[in-house]
Amino acid sequence: MGEMTATSAMAAAAATGGASSTYKERRWDLKQLVASGGMPSSHSATVTALAAAIGFQEGFGGSIFAISLILACVVMYDATGVRLHAGRQAEVLNQIVYELPAEHPLAEIRPLRELLGHTPPQVVAGGLLGVITAAIGHLIIFFVGQT
Repeated sequence: MGEMTATSAMAAAAATGGASSTYKERRWDLKQLVASGGMPSSHSATVTALAAAIGFQEGFGGSIFAISLILACVVMYDATGVRLHAGRQAEVLNQIVYELPAEHPLAEIRPLRELLGHTPPQVVAGGLLGVITAAIGHLIIFFVGQT
């Protein structure tokens, strides 16, 4: 159940992010479905859905749940910390390269990817989406098992 729930949460986050991007930019961009960054965080949705699904299935007091919860915390911390700041540094470096004279050897390099991490609200939204997806998956399995 956990892998299906995690995959569903990741797909839901990607679809939500893609739809949001399409609405904002008034054009469809398939790259947004697999791109890093944006609202909501698909990484956060995936790991929280996995942790919650394991909690529902195996119990919230077990060691497997504890491991999955720690993994989720590490992934979400990384998204708002290292990856977010690496993206902000990429913005500054791209601006510096853009302002170089055309004859400078670095003037022709490919720009760095700027959208790498997530803001805290994007991570929280992804986390909530993951927990909700796991809860819905658990309820579906519970009610199917009742019939």
